[in-house]
Amino acid sequence: MNRSRSRVLTTHVGSLVRPGPIAEVLRAESLGQAVDASAFDRILGPAVADVVRKQVDVGVDVPSDGEFGKTMWTQYVAERLGGIERRELASGVYVAPNSKDRQDFADFYAIYNPASVTMWLDPVVLEHLAGAPLQPPGRWVCTQPITYRGRPAIQRDIANFKAALQGVSVTDAFLPLAAPASVEASVPNEYYKSDEEYVYALADALREEYLQVVDAGFILQVDDAFIPYNYDRMMLEGVSIEEYRNHCEVRTAAVNHALRGIPEDRIRYHICWGSWAGPHSSDVPLAEIVDLLLRVNAQAYSVEAANPRHEYEWKVWRDVARLPEGKILIPGVVTHSTNVVEHPETVAERIERYASVVGRENVVAGTDCGFAQGWTMNRTHPSVQWAKLQALADGARLASSRLWGSHADLTAV
Repeated sequence: MNRSRSRVLTTHVGSLVRPGPIAEVLRAESLGQAVDASAFDRILGPAVADVVRKQVDVGVDVPSDGEFGKTMWTQYVAERLGGIERRELASGVYVAPNSKDRQDFADFYAIYNPASVTMWLDPVVLEHLAGAPLQPPGRWVCTQPITYRGRPAIQRDIANFKAALQGVSVTDAFLPLAAPASVEASVPNEYYKSDEEYVYALADALREEYLQVVDAGFILQVDDAFIPYNYDRMMLEGVSIEEYRNHCEVRTAAVNHALRGIPEDRIRYHICWGSWAGPHSSDVPLAEIVDLLLRVNAQAYSVEAANPRHEYEWKVWRDVARLPEGKILIPGVVTHSTNVVEHPETVAERIERYASVVGRENVVAGTDCGFAQGWTMNRTHPSVQWAKLQALADGARLASSRLWGSHADLTAV
């Protein structure tokens, strides 16, 4: 994995806004409708090529495939894992899991419901919705031993990404995949005797996909949003911070079980606090879990750092934790949580704060989270997404000129 040797490198968390034709196929797929796979493959490859080119054009050094081949964050595993089945909801309506944030701001959440947000969906998708639900009418449940059957899907994504990278200049390239705990939270267990047994079974299955990404020459990003997010949910159950940390320790150990034998310099690990546009007043402070984060056998750690709830946490790396030797920090310096486009000076200041405490060569500038949650909800308008990534690159250029002075390699930015 490349470091910021002579300038600040840029990346993001992975998920980008799907274009209308792609989103429409993913919608049908997630709702269990028939999809012409060959027709989808014909439009998916060119779409990935286009989104990679756009990332490079705005100045992203380490791009992804936009996760264009996935229906929705952890739901994509439904097509890649055996042992789970779709079960219809009794009411036919998706209900978001309860949490302290939702309890404290019940009036807000009565209006804001991620399952019904359509404001940034592509017009092509909106035209075809015609009252169809935005969320699947059921949910996935583990009822048999977990197996892996996703090789065709991940190999399709790998092939499309490799083709898209031909003819463009990038520093590295990464593919994001869900962590065992994130799948566990999305697919309830009705088969395994314990949660620990279940999460380790998921780790063994997901490992097969992790290995394929690394073997293909890409950086593997493991997305583990539910490590921080579960704190908000578990607070309602009267769980102590010690019990919560024990819960997390089992799941970070499961990540390492899945990653065993994979070189650390091929892995980056991402956490966030759920990233929906809510108050987030019950988020666990990074200081409470930073030691757990650093236990994961990855070279780089990607964390939210630009939104108003977590921007102050650059101080954690000054006052609480020391970034271990050889590691890389990927702080979010632009956020998906607002459609306000950050000024490059703001981005540069955020980068410089982190550089002041962990070293300039150990900072890669990133984003808080993905700009889209699958096809169902785009967290920013597509035009805003690209403006934010441009601000990311422009801010990195400013920071580089200050951090390296005349030695900064700005020709590559």
